[in-house]
Amino acid sequence: MAEFIKGMDISTLLEEEQCGAHYHDGGKEGDLLEILSSYGANYVRLRLWNDPYAEDGTSYGAGTNDLEKTIIMAKRATGLDMGFLLDIHYSDFWADPGKQIVPKAWAGYNEEELEQAVFEYTKAVMEELHKEGVPPTMVQVGNELTNGLLWPTGRKPAFDAIARYISSGIRGVRAVDQKVPIMIHLDNGGNNEMYREWFDEFTKREEDFQIIGLSYYPFWHGTADELEFNMQDMAERYHRKIVVAEVSMGFTMESYAGHEKLAEGQRKGMATKPELVEKLEYPMTKDGQADFMKDIMRRIASVPGGQGFFYWEPGWIPVPGCGWATDAALAYTGEKGPGGNEWANQALFDFDGNALPALAAIRDFRAE
Repeated sequence: MAEFIKGMDISTLLEEEQCGAHYHDGGKEGDLLEILSSYGANYVRLRLWNDPYAEDGTSYGAGTNDLEKTIIMAKRATGLDMGFLLDIHYSDFWADPGKQIVPKAWAGYNEEELEQAVFEYTKAVMEELHKEGVPPTMVQVGNELTNGLLWPTGRKPAFDAIARYISSGIRGVRAVDQKVPIMIHLDNGGNNEMYREWFDEFTKREEDFQIIGLSYYPFWHGTADELEFNMQDMAERYHRKIVVAEVSMGFTMESYAGHEKLAEGQRKGMATKPELVEKLEYPMTKDGQADFMKDIMRRIASVPGGQGFFYWEPGWIPVPGCGWATDAALAYTGEKGPGGNEWANQALFDFDGNALPALAAIRDFRAE
C-alpha cells in the first residue's frame, strides 16, 4: 500500500515569515516545515498563480504565489523528503467556484488561443521545476473546477470548453513528465450529485488523469457521512484514486483581531460564521479539531484508493500584513474587501504560533 498522504498546503509560508510569524512546538521555536514534518506531514501542496501582481508591480498578497516562490518552498519541502503537489490555478489570483478569471496576459483570447496558452504555460512551468530540481510528485490541473475555468468561455455548463482547457493542461504536464499522477479537483466534497454530473461529463471528453481531488470544509460542504459516501462512489464509479485536496477545521471562535492589528473595517473576519458553526458535528475547540481530523483520516483510509489529505493552510496564523487580498488584488477580481486573515482559527497552530493537538492526531494516525 502506498504511504498515506498527510499533506499540508503551506502556500502563504514565505509571506507569513516575512510578516513576522513564528512557530513553536512544546515551547521551542522552529521552522514551520520542520515542525510539520516532525508530526508526520509527508507532502506539501503549493498553489501557483500566473502573475499575482498589478501592472505597477504591487503584490496581490495571500502568499503572492508566483513560480519563483513556488520553487523556493518546493526546495525547502523536498529537502525534508516531502512530496510536492503543484496546484496550478490558471489565473493571476484565487481560482474557485466563485471566480475563474483569465490571466491578464491571456485577456481577449479565443478558445483556441486559450487552449494553446494553457498548454504552453503548463509545459514551461513543468520544465522550469524540473530544471530547478523540484519536479512535482503530483500535479493538479486547475483549482476547484466545479464551475469550470477561464471564464466566460470555460464556464459551466460549457463542458466542451472546460474539457478542452483541462486536457490541454494535462498534455502540457505530459510533454515534460509522462508518469507524474494528475489530479482533477472540485469543491463541495459532500455533494455526490454534483460530482457525478461533473465527472460524467468530463470523462466523456477526457485526457487521462489518475486522481479525483475533493475540497471538504464541514461548515460549507455537508456532513462527514456525505463526504464518505461521495468518496466511495467516486472511487467505484470512475476507478480513480481519491484525495481530499483541501480540508480544515476550527479550534476556537475567539477573536484574533488584536493579533492582526487592523481596524475593524479593514478585517474580513472569520470564515466560520456562528450560524455555520452551529451545524458542525465536532465542537470548535482544540480537542474537537483533533477528533475531526481523526475521523476524516479514518474515513479517507476506508475508501478503496483513498490516498490521503492536504490540510489547508495550517500555518496561516494572524500576523499583521498577511491577509487574503490586497487592494490591488481586489481591484483585479472586482470583489469587495476588506482584507485580513479569515483562516487563523482553522490553522494547526494557535494565534501565537503554538502547535495544536490535531498535529499529534495526524502524526499518530495509521492507515490500515
